[in-house]
Amino acid sequence: MTSSLIRGRPRRAKAHIRVRVAHAVLGVVVGAGWLVLPVMTAGAQDPVPVTSTGTVASAAAPQEETSTADLVLPLIAVVAAVGLAGYGYVRRTRRARTRTTPGIVSAAPPAPTPADSERQARAALVLADDCVRTSQEELSFVRARFGGADTEPFVKALRAAETELAAACGIWRRYEQGVPEDDVARRQALVGVVGRCAEAGRRLDAEAAALDRLRELDGPGLAGALEVAEGRFRELTGRTLTAGNTLTSLRDRCTPAAVAPVTGYLEQAKDRLVFATMRLNEARQSADAGAGARAAGQLRAAEGAVAQADVLVTGVERLAAELREAAALVPAALTGAEAEIAAARKGGVPGPLTSGELHARLAHADAVLAAVRHELTAGPYDPLDALRRIARAVERLDTGLAGAPSAAALLVARGSVAGADDFVTVHRGAVGPQARVRLAEAARELGAGHAAQADALAREARDLAERNVRAHGNPHTAADGDAPGLAAAVLGGILLSETPDAGPPASYGGPRTRSRHSFSTPA
Repeated sequence: MTSSLIRGRPRRAKAHIRVRVAHAVLGVVVGAGWLVLPVMTAGAQDPVPVTSTGTVASAAAPQEETSTADLVLPLIAVVAAVGLAGYGYVRRTRRARTRTTPGIVSAAPPAPTPADSERQARAALVLADDCVRTSQEELSFVRARFGGADTEPFVKALRAAETELAAACGIWRRYEQGVPEDDVARRQALVGVVGRCAEAGRRLDAEAAALDRLRELDGPGLAGALEVAEGRFRELTGRTLTAGNTLTSLRDRCTPAAVAPVTGYLEQAKDRLVFATMRLNEARQSADAGAGARAAGQLRAAEGAVAQADVLVTGVERLAAELREAAALVPAALTGAEAEIAAARKGGVPGPLTSGELHARLAHADAVLAAVRHELTAGPYDPLDALRRIARAVERLDTGLAGAPSAAALLVARGSVAGADDFVTVHRGAVGPQARVRLAEAARELGAGHAAQADALAREARDLAERNVRAHGNPHTAADGDAPGLAAAVLGGILLSETPDAGPPASYGGPRTRSRHSFSTPA
């Protein structure tokens, strides 16, 4: 709705024009009266003094001059008045058309362009996903100390935020695929993405203060929180050493491609543990000095580093378990695939396949099974990749994929989704929205039992995330004064900026509250 002040301006402008026109008309009337006045005076019967002939003759010339002035001066006045009125009107009209300062102001701001709306939606997706992941990390420490009953409200808020984020990712995924097609509907879809992300953040923001009251990190709760973090740190240090031995064994038994998903993970885990060691020590010192707020910030940074080191070590342990399970499942998957191929050859394949297409797919499946058998006897191989190829070959026959091939497909998909999720978590400072949306879609497909689609989307998400990290580079390349592990902390989203002090640490909460803790890095 237009305000009364804005609506009043055009009326005042019109009033000024009417005043000027009235002035011009008045000038015309006065001038006309001035012109008519001599005529009216000449016709009057007023007495005229008698003078001599010479005097009358000599006065004739002055009377002529007065008559001319009486005619010219009013004419000049009329022309001037009309000219001024016309000039004012033209100037006013031109200013109204070319106005850049507030005058007649539109009630609605200019609509954002589609490119602006897309950038806003991408940024909202990344921010909401970061808030959810950070909240998960801190909540794991809170639950370890207080149990499930006291932390239930925070868990519910986190689940609600995850639901909103998943919905936003679904809308964006369809938008990328061109759905909907109508321009107005597409703009509304972007509004929906931003709105869902904002709601996810709001859910977390609403519980941040209550979480702080429960933890009391700037007071008596700090000692208990430090004990939990230090205990988890010590446990993780031992697991890191064991995971190193596990990784060495995997490299002996499997191909480099099989171990590639966790290459560098233990080095990154050690880097984060070094960072956590420094922050825990500084938190203890700050607590002893009575600087509770600063100690809370240091603790939060340490917790984030410990949580991400846990993700990296767990990733190595999980891959080792998956490779062992896959190796045990390969023979059964081969047998099940042979049964599916035999059923397809007997004509039990539904769908619109032609005989030529069926023959080509059967030949491809036979070749895949033969290649896997050769790998089993030739030496080190990638069991997960072998299961992936077996499952895909059988799936193309469209026989329903049951038994061992189906179990193989689910095992592979679970590993792909978990591996991609780990990578995004520990590199979220550089990962963009496309990888996160693909990962969310992969998780949804896995939940629906669509193993092949989940595996493909998760692998795509991992590839996109790795490209983002390569393009982002390292914000801190061993610069003078940098604390150990600072680069990894920024890249992992443990610290929320790349400024020299790299603070503040990320905490449970949405965009409004996640940076509420702060500290300054000692020189």
